[in-house]
Amino acid sequence: MSRLPSHRNMAGIILAAGASSRLGRPKQLVRLDGRPLLAGVIDAARESDLDHTVIVLGHRAAEIKTALGSILKHSKLSVLVNQDYHTGMAGSLRMGIRQIGNRYQAAMIILGDHPFVDSGFINHLLNRFRNSDKTICVPTFKGRRGHPVCLRQKFYPDVLSLSGDIGAREILRGHPDQLLSVEVESDRAFLDIDTQADLEIAIALNDIKP
Repeated sequence: MSRLPSHRNMAGIILAAGASSRLGRPKQLVRLDGRPLLAGVIDAARESDLDHTVIVLGHRAAEIKTALGSILKHSKLSVLVNQDYHTGMAGSLRMGIRQIGNRYQAAMIILGDHPFVDSGFINHLLNRFRNSDKTICVPTFKGRRGHPVCLRQKFYPDVLSLSGDIGAREILRGHPDQLLSVEVESDRAFLDIDTQADLEIAIALNDIKP
């Protein structure tokens, strides 16, 4: 069985460039547990076993960077700004992949509006992926796929060919034989914040510790 080396081999890419049009204000900055939503996602990546994490901002990037402040100063983090964020998620994903380049043998794609993805969840996926001969990894709950998604380096060129408002799902569809599905105990981490109703659900769930 092939195995990724356990030392300095995997980077995270947090996609957080969108305009939050359905919510009506930057979802990156909505408050959850007294902090900006994106701060929690960044902390989860930073505290995990990922070797480095690239954060891709876009809409109102300067305001978001100011609000996050010292959180972004950690040596395990770097920040990019996608000025063309309005063209869709693929552009941010391409930027992240270009940034990590050939320095990392795999990438974990994390969505910046998933507040319940914590370091333990990330590490669980990492450990399963590292001990598998598969080249793609996704969490699943009762057959439903979620995020984060892990890809080995062989798929970086495929990512760089993506366009529009799509992420890695096209790669998953094209390579079902390479897919490791990691069944998780709850779909809590799959919740994304797109609307005010989603935010209210997240606030309620945040008061119910897993």
